[in-house]
Amino acid sequence: MTEKPSYEELEKRIQKLEQAESNRKHSEGQLSHSRDLMDYIISHARSAIAVHDRDLKYIYVSKRYLKDYKVKEQNVIGKHHYEVFPDLPQKWRDVHQRSLAGEVLSAEEDPYYREDGSVDWTRWECRPWYESDGSIGGIIIYTEVINERKQIENALRESEQKLSTHLQNTPIGAISWDLNFKPIEWNPAAESIFGYSKVEAMGKHVTELILPEDMKELVDGIFQKLITGKGGVRSTNENITRDGRRIICDWYNTTLKDVNGKVIGAASLVQDITERKQSETSLISSEYKWRNILVNIPQIGITLDTKAKIIFANVYFLQLTGWKEKEVIGQDWFDMFIPENVRKDVREVFLTVMSQKDAIGFSAYENEIIDRSGMIINVAWSNALTKDVHGNVIDVTCLGVDLTERQRSEQALKKSEEKYRSMMESMSDPVSICSSDYRIEYMNPAMIKRTGHHATGEKCFKAIHDLDEKCSWCMAYKTQQGESFNTDLVSPKDNRSFQISHSPVVNKDNTVSKMTVFRDITDLKKLQEQVVQSQKMESIGTLAGGIAHDFNNILFPIMGRTEMLLEDIPEDSPFHASLNEIFTSALRASELVKQILTFSRQDTNELILMKMQPVVKEALKLIRSTIPTTINITQDIKADCRAIKADPTQIHQIVMNLATNAYHAMEETGGELKVSLKEIQLGDDDVITPDMMPGVYACLTIADTGTGMDKDILEKIFDPFFTTKKQGKGTGMGLSVVHGIVNSMGGAIQAYSDPGKGTKFKVYFPVEKSSFEKQSTQTKEPVQGGTERILLVDDEEAIIEMEKLVLERLGYQVTSCTSSTKALETFWANPDKFDLVITDMAMPDMSGDKLAVGLTEIRSDIPILLCTGFSGTISEEKAASLGIKGFILKPIVMKDLANKIREVLDNNIKK
Repeated sequence: MTEKPSYEELEKRIQKLEQAESNRKHSEGQLSHSRDLMDYIISHARSAIAVHDRDLKYIYVSKRYLKDYKVKEQNVIGKHHYEVFPDLPQKWRDVHQRSLAGEVLSAEEDPYYREDGSVDWTRWECRPWYESDGSIGGIIIYTEVINERKQIENALRESEQKLSTHLQNTPIGAISWDLNFKPIEWNPAAESIFGYSKVEAMGKHVTELILPEDMKELVDGIFQKLITGKGGVRSTNENITRDGRRIICDWYNTTLKDVNGKVIGAASLVQDITERKQSETSLISSEYKWRNILVNIPQIGITLDTKAKIIFANVYFLQLTGWKEKEVIGQDWFDMFIPENVRKDVREVFLTVMSQKDAIGFSAYENEIIDRSGMIINVAWSNALTKDVHGNVIDVTCLGVDLTERQRSEQALKKSEEKYRSMMESMSDPVSICSSDYRIEYMNPAMIKRTGHHATGEKCFKAIHDLDEKCSWCMAYKTQQGESFNTDLVSPKDNRSFQISHSPVVNKDNTVSKMTVFRDITDLKKLQEQVVQSQKMESIGTLAGGIAHDFNNILFPIMGRTEMLLEDIPEDSPFHASLNEIFTSALRASELVKQILTFSRQDTNELILMKMQPVVKEALKLIRSTIPTTINITQDIKADCRAIKADPTQIHQIVMNLATNAYHAMEETGGELKVSLKEIQLGDDDVITPDMMPGVYACLTIADTGTGMDKDILEKIFDPFFTTKKQGKGTGMGLSVVHGIVNSMGGAIQAYSDPGKGTKFKVYFPVEKSSFEKQSTQTKEPVQGGTERILLVDDEEAIIEMEKLVLERLGYQVTSCTSSTKALETFWANPDKFDLVITDMAMPDMSGDKLAVGLTEIRSDIPILLCTGFSGTISEEKAASLGIKGFILKPIVMKDLANKIREVLDNNIKK
């Protein structure tokens, strides 16, 4: 028999049962809370979620799923998936089966075709879910509509494609640069503008491609300011093409940055605006003229919105009707201005047109309007509709002419035409208007003067250019198409050069005539040719100066050693005459070097205030004694011709060169040599070269009656080494030296000649305003030596050996160096050891002027004598500014060197 539990035991059992029940309820509460939380999260997820059992029956759907697939929860829970979507494609059925077999399947973008034909792009995932025992309980399908992302991607792809297409097809050059100013993008338009293909341009610095030498520093500065954010984005500058043409380009630049905002380069858009710049002046003038004509034609202008409300009224309309702008803006057009008897019918037509998407506007028509006083005004209208991108009408602009004022308008137009006819007839440039069949309809007085008669009705090519057929260069078809353009040509009638502008003129019968304005640029072209010649001479002069430098270095030791040998060998020695001849030849060669330096403008001849008359007369006396009596010399030297600033030797040289050339031209036939000197006044239009200034000039004229020259030879006579003389008659340097001398003085030289008619040279020298002053004569100091210590520097072994021998003969103590850097080290080691430094100018490693600076930094009072055979980079003034006490040109004879040394040393002692 089982014992009954005690009261205490029963009490404990009851407590345990109560505790268990409490725990169960708590677990159920937590489970319910978790389910609610999960349901909330899933319901508000961006993805549409559906949970199916193994039979593909719905057991759960999220709110997003119900919305995206347009189903209701009570209609799908418990139903088979294919029952809800019976037309589901086979590919989705395969996905479901594979997922039920344990696969997780997904796609980042997939089209979903709806029943109404629309397409949704979706991102989806299908995966199995598992029971507690590990078996597959069914599948979960996640789907998210990504239409917006897809649209953005498509738009971005389309934008990139459009941009690429645009850059490849745009006529504007598009270039991208890295931070080293090298191109990384180069579109076809850039290829067309600059002539370099993309392959040729890639990786090359901009200075290798498209920058002229004189623009490199400026453009590099613009680029650096751009990438550092300190400069602007717009620039206009000159560039150079692959074939060497200089063009003007308009640049728009911007920096390129990465996603972090770091500058990685620059991008540029460029246009060749050369032609636009050239025609800009005439274009602006043309636009200004025709704009004035249009502005002054009286015409009504109003704009109405689609409801016939007035949104714009011009001043002419307001003055015509008597209203103020604030009184009409916003008012109904028909109520305010259209007569009441036709108001309704006209409004209906207006509103019908404005509401039609395909409306093309109102045809031209006439109607009556009412002004403020009630007066009727008859107006002829033409209209233009403004539409938005969808073709909907926004407003209509109406232009009208007050027909009651037509007669006055015609009279005003006639006056305007007379005004512009008067303007053309007062123009100094020839103007003609020709019909489409090349007959002249109008000629201004300047054109009549050019043709010699009034040629209206004649063929333009015959009257203007004296041709029997249409001009081969004629492009009248362009004006027939409404184009304006410019051309340059040399007229076969008189060989004069013209810059011609062609413009279309539309006649009342809508035929198009061509107006042509001739600008005579013959003199301008000649001036341009003179500039080119001047630039050519400057380049050749630089070359000549370099040659003179090397020639001096060769002559210097020849002259120095010959001079020493002449001192050492007795005068009765059989070698003395030969040595003297060598020395004389070397002196003549040095004079030739001086001529070369004169031509290249590197000479250092001192210019003094002098009168030309005595020098010219002296030269003519010398010429008279050297040329045969078959040549007669006549002279007209004006005594009142004032002083010029020149070197008398050079003036003598000019007269001798020109007179000698004249003699050679008359040597076989005889003739007359005419020489004159007089003052003339040259104005702004009379100056011969761009460097000349208007003012008073002394004009030296030397003319002959000899063989003369043709045009081709005349253009080359000032070129160095060009000569028409026979072998041995000349070097071809004479006229080029004269040209160099005259230009360096601010003057000019002109030559006139025709075959068989002789040659005339006119040389112009600027007259000095100050009175003539005689040069003070200086007595030459005797050659002296000394015992001072000299540091001698020259990189030429032959020169330094010869100079050392000369200086030691004069008693000086000489330390020689063939390296400027070695000389500086020697001086640094013992600066007080030397009393004088003699240095060459042109040396490797360190030039003479830089050596002088280094020496004076070590010892400021050291006297320095600078020797040079080429003064293109150094002058006596510049040398003095560097602390150099003496300056002498090679080649140097012994006495000149000795005197210069004593002059520098003695002047230094005095200080």
